[in-house]
Amino acid sequence: MRTEDLEKRALGLPGAVESAHFGKRDFRVGNKIFMSLPEAGRAVVKFTPDQQKLFLETEPGVCAAVPGGWGLKGWTSIYFCDADEDVIDHLMETAWRNVAPKSLLSKASSDGFDTTSH
Repeated sequence: MRTEDLEKRALGLPGAVESAHFGKRDFRVGNKIFMSLPEAGRAVVKFTPDQQKLFLETEPGVCAAVPGGWGLKGWTSIYFCDADEDVIDHLMETAWRNVAPKSLLSKASSDGFDTTSH
């Protein structure tokens, strides 16, 4: 997947907007970051520690814990260039759901956007 495709998909999530944090591009919903793009070919997403553990086991070639304290809190690197698009979509949507306001999750579900599973 190309960076441009990832960006387009991120901005296609309900309420998602592009911003920046410490000079790096990020994507937010409800003013909370769900994904950043710190360097070419790598995104960093917001998982819970339990989600991170699961994805590190099921997607070892795609996911890696961010070093240090951020990684312990669930922040995870995703290497998206050669990864399956459905996997990347699922990971990104999981991160989006983790920070999206409940009102937006409800609205997105009623509008036909699957906010519960993949």
